Amino acid sequence: AGATLPLNEDGMPTLAPLIDEVTPAVVNISVFSSAPAQQNPLMQDPFFRRFFDQPNLPQDQPPQRRARGAGSGVIVDAAEGYVLTNHHVIDGADEIFVILKDRRRLPAELLGSDPQTDIAVLKVEAEGLTALPLGDSDTLDVGDFVVAIGNPFGLGQTVTSGIVSALGRSGINPEGFEDFIQTDASINPGNSGGALVTLSGEVIGINTAIIAPSGGNVGIGFAVPSNMAQAVMGQIVEFGEVRRGRLGVFIQDLTPDLAEALGLDVARGAVVTRVEPGSTAEQAGLQPGDVIVQVDGRAIDGSADLRARIGVIRSGAEIAVTLLRDGERRQIRARLGRVGPVTAAAGGDAASSKLAGVTVQEITRGMPEYGEIEGVLVAEIDQQSAAARGGLRPGDVITEVNRTKVSTVAEFRSALDKASGRVVGLSVTRDGTRLFLVV
Repeated sequence: AGATLPLNEDGMPTLAPLIDEVTPAVVNISVFSSAPAQQNPLMQDPFFRRFFDQPNLPQDQPPQRRARGAGSGVIVDAAEGYVLTNHHVIDGADEIFVILKDRRRLPAELLGSDPQTDIAVLKVEAEGLTALPLGDSDTLDVGDFVVAIGNPFGLGQTVTSGIVSALGRSGINPEGFEDFIQTDASINPGNSGGALVTLSGEVIGINTAIIAPSGGNVGIGFAVPSNMAQAVMGQIVEFGEVRRGRLGVFIQDLTPDLAEALGLDVARGAVVTRVEPGSTAEQAGLQPGDVIVQVDGRAIDGSADLRARIGVIRSGAEIAVTLLRDGERRQIRARLGRVGPVTAAAGGDAASSKLAGVTVQEITRGMPEYGEIEGVLVAEIDQQSAAARGGLRPGDVITEVNRTKVSTVAEFRSALDKASGRVVGLSVTRDGTRLFLVV
């Protein structure tokens, strides 16, 4: 934040030397994917196809066209050729190309991606690559100057400047792991995956999201913090995927009213509302009512912050959790479990496959729902699953499967086994509201 801007020949402050240094590391990304071609429905009719002298098409093979997309990325390791970008930039791509500032066009290998943090890692092979160091995003302050570099609207490399408007933003995608840096540096479509850079030339964010009525910039842009991106990249490079750690608690924000009720003199933290039986949290001694205020010495602002912190730590890692219990500060150590598809819907039929990736558990004594509602609790859900796309969320209580009441995991499995067809109807209770979801 204390960097002094150099002066140009006229004695005016300028960012030009910084831009010359960092822009060679920011790349354009071009993706190609197969997509069904849009056609007049009449052309699907065999009679019309013969009339227009067109060959008949198999019903399951509609004509394909090549769809092209554009985004941005940043080289963070020149020796290995690692490029950070967004998951949504490369999602569904058959081919990915990286275009350098010197106009070289390089085929890129996708090492892996993580939709829940919107980070992907590519690898290219070339000589003379320029990389930017990843800075420590935890040292950022609101008001620090930043520069956003990317390829908005496919126009070519563009530089915008602004300040850090806010930190720790969440709620853009509630199912993801969010700790966004908010900036007023213009971030438009195509900027996604580009670099948010400090005046010292370090990458402190990967530009990822915008909020605007028309999809354009209105002074609110977001970037994934460099520390989160680096943690995700480390796992992707090592494993080809993110092996998320899991603590096994349900949490809510510590509010001033709740702090007063609990007799606490702190204003921020995450309150444990439920501890899952057999979880890492239970083994470590966490209890409902505990207020988690730090993880590995870093302050926790609230439930979204804790979720984001845990969400990028690999399974099997040991963490230090600082908490308040009965007004006393304590520290415990917990070895994170693995988030995995331990599904209660494991089966080979079409109905069960629709709920693959969903972990349910029975409602037991000590849970808020106990005695209030009969059903099974959704403990975990794979965000790429059909159930997640159908609207199911962790914390939901499934009361019926295709109109069959369920109150145990065994009944849930049995109802799924009996379900016919490819569609499953779920009656769900969420925050006291009854919903019907179709998966």
